[in-house]
Amino acid sequence: MRGMTNQAATEAGHRAHQPGTAGQITAAWAWVFCAWLVATASALGALFLGEVMGHTPCVLCWYQRAAMFPLVWVLAAGLFPLDRRVVRYALPLALVGLGLALFHLALIAGLVPEGARPCQQGVPCASAQVVWFGFVTIPMLSALSVSSVAGLLLAAHLKGSTP
Repeated sequence: MRGMTNQAATEAGHRAHQPGTAGQITAAWAWVFCAWLVATASALGALFLGEVMGHTPCVLCWYQRAAMFPLVWVLAAGLFPLDRRVVRYALPLALVGLGLALFHLALIAGLVPEGARPCQQGVPCASAQVVWFGFVTIPMLSALSVSSVAGLLLAAHLKGSTP
């Protein structure tokens, strides 16, 4: 590393700890970037619905937001420079959000017994506040976005680690 600047030596050392070809790193970066785009669009959509449209979120929606909003920052931090370990940190958040969204969908469908319903006061969780096209609800959009993020993160992990 003689004759290199400190920054170049640091970057060379960083690359040495991340095995894989440039194509694998580029593919992994693209998958994580797409996951970041989905998470950012979802977070902005949730803020738009709450702050601009005036829809007050229920308790489960707040929990789903708590799983989605940090993904924007965690994924962005893992992109520059690409840190393949970002999947370890972001995937659990996405899976928690997915579990909450699926529970919320089951609640709206009437599959959850009355005693297990978390929203007893305030905005009801068991009814869909917004329904587009006769079937698209906010919890459905949440489930779609967090499952997309989880799938993209799994793709980044698999594409970035296969030779």
